[in-house]
Amino acid sequence: MDEKNQHLLKLLTANARESTSSLARKLNLSRTAVQERIHKLENQGIIAGYTVKLDNEYEKRLIKAWVTIKTRQKLNKQVVAAISRIEDVCSLRSISGIYDLIATVQAETPGKIDDVLDTIGAIEGIEKTISSIELSIKFER
Repeated sequence: MDEKNQHLLKLLTANARESTSSLARKLNLSRTAVQERIHKLENQGIIAGYTVKLDNEYEKRLIKAWVTIKTRQKLNKQVVAAISRIEDVCSLRSISGIYDLIATVQAETPGKIDDVLDTIGAIEGIEKTISSIELSIKFER
């Protein structure tokens, strides 16, 4: 991937609704060239979709928790399927080490986080969990 496409991806990540004209000016390209690059990136599967960026003030009010999860290996697929149905779980990743998975949970209240943690802990096939609540963001890229 060339530098222009990398720069284009950074601009789109910051604001996926930025106009093609504005992107073209920032990249020193024509509008048509930017449209073609975006189209190619979509066709290659590099751009898989577009999403909503939450307002900073709203996002600051959300409570975030990371839940490391140890599973019984024979039930791992069922655990993943059950966790995927929990609305407040934003992501689930497989990790190395003594734990098998890490879930990111977001909710508006501590009580809701507690409910989600109880729901996760009650899933058949989960042996142990450890939860960490985000206190602050020091920096983000």
